[in-house]
Amino acid sequence: MQGYRLEHDLLGERQVPEGVYYGIHTLRALENFDISGVRLCHFPALIRALAYVKKASALANFRFGRLESEKAESIVQTCDEIIEGKFHDQFVVDLIQGGAGTSINMNVNEVIANRALERLGHRRGEYRYLHPLDHVNRSQSTNDVVPSALRLALRFEVEKLGSALSELIEELHRKADEFEKVYKIGRTENQDAVPMTLGQEFRAYAVMMEEGKRRLEAAADSLLCLNLGGTAIGTGINTVPGYAETVVQILADLTRLPLRRARDPVEATQDASELAVLSSALKNVAVQLAKMCRDLRWLSSGPRSGLNEICLPAVQAGSSIMPGKVNPVMPEMLEQVSLRVMASDLTVTLAAERGELQLNAFLPLIAFELHQSIGWLTRALQAFASKCVAGIRANEDRLRQYVETSLSLAAALVPVLGYEKATEVAQKAHQEGRTIREVVLAEKLLTEDEVDDLLNPEQLVGRLRATSHSNCR
Repeated sequence: MQGYRLEHDLLGERQVPEGVYYGIHTLRALENFDISGVRLCHFPALIRALAYVKKASALANFRFGRLESEKAESIVQTCDEIIEGKFHDQFVVDLIQGGAGTSINMNVNEVIANRALERLGHRRGEYRYLHPLDHVNRSQSTNDVVPSALRLALRFEVEKLGSALSELIEELHRKADEFEKVYKIGRTENQDAVPMTLGQEFRAYAVMMEEGKRRLEAAADSLLCLNLGGTAIGTGINTVPGYAETVVQILADLTRLPLRRARDPVEATQDASELAVLSSALKNVAVQLAKMCRDLRWLSSGPRSGLNEICLPAVQAGSSIMPGKVNPVMPEMLEQVSLRVMASDLTVTLAAERGELQLNAFLPLIAFELHQSIGWLTRALQAFASKCVAGIRANEDRLRQYVETSLSLAAALVPVLGYEKATEVAQKAHQEGRTIREVVLAEKLLTEDEVDDLLNPEQLVGRLRATSHSNCR
């Protein structure tokens, strides 16, 4: 049977299982906050970021003579192990918690302390040799550790999401090139509009996602500004002069990111607006994805009684009762993820607004929502790009039929016949079930050569292509 060790805090003593690296503070958090079932170990990027912050702090404290070399070295080596992915199962606190992330910080402090004690030849819990607070947490507070680590972790995760977006954008551009000469009818308000190419339609999706990615990257850049070194409320209590600048620079060197100190650490400790901006950028991407997915579902609807302009890859059977039915499950999946991200943005907005006086106590909820949104989007995009977009085919016969029979071709007659006459032609064609071309020739309004020239697909769709300018639509 597993033994126990005795630990104490301000509330008294508790038995902590001997086999775990966390301690009494984490144990109390486990008892108090069994809420979502989503624990710190579900977010490896956040654990890595926390370990980077603790490592940078140990190095800075050693540099200023506030931590003995043996203790600093053991803490640093333990942080390196955590950064490599070890001991992640020991980070067990629920992300939904009170205390502005105190339970997160204490979980990290205790795991690092107990592993560092082992490295020094001591037993777990023998904190007189190396203490979670006196040594691992020296010159720190939950209120600068957790916000700084959260920003760092989100930056890591946004890079992965950016790669997934890039994969989707590349696939969309490939489809745009493939469909460059495939003509179709555009639609506005679900009614026939003027002709375009299927390539133009997919190019628009690619550019749309490029714009979303650009906004997301801009929001992620704002996360590089940290309040680390500000400790409790940003004033830097319990640190020495120069510590804040040093610890941020060390962290920048460790992560190879252009991190910098917040211009006003007191402001940065209480203001979560940069996280709200990131959430808004995620929501914007979700809005664009949902729009595109809805389009693809409409364009592939049918196959006999819908638009049936494109064919999506069949990845699974679509019905337990209707044989042969195939559903657009990949766009449906991504659209559902997008809806979840949109809803999450409201939660982040409300949590960011809840900051009071010198601190925002709702940072754990913001962390929970942002990491969930980024993780879901990243995995959904990877699946969608490879299992859906890459295999889309054009139904060229159906597309050609729509172009030839569309009443919207009357728009091409306006420069020659005028708006009112062109309207008459469209109405007559609709009433008599004929094409625009047939009515014009029957009424002898234009010669056959003139009609062919006006209704030439290449002439109708134009030659405009998307440019590479990232800040001009």
